[in-house]
Amino acid sequence: MMAKTAKPAQAPGVDLSDYNLGELKGLLFEVGQAIKERQRRDVAEARERIMTIARGAGLPAEKLLDGAAVLPRYRNPDDASQTWSGRGRQPKWVADALAGGRTLDQLKF
Repeated sequence: MMAKTAKPAQAPGVDLSDYNLGELKGLLFEVGQAIKERQRRDVAEARERIMTIARGAGLPAEKLLDGAAVLPRYRNPDDASQTWSGRGRQPKWVADALAGGRTLDQLKF
């Protein structure tokens, strides 16, 4: 039996019924790689557009794109190493403190 040569998918809705399992897996791998590359390129282009706009507006563009961490606003009074920014799901210690009658204002630091 002769091995089939890979058939490039040229358009959505292409008939894949003649592909064997290996060819389909190979095509899936190639599509995954193409998606990753497209995402990388699109992010790089968007980043450059943001930088250009920020520079034009006199803003510190690097700080806009660094994804700086949000500073914590709340601290566990029983364990100062536990903090929370107020974003996302409440940590258990916050829920416990609120259930125990404390307010978020009492947990602020």
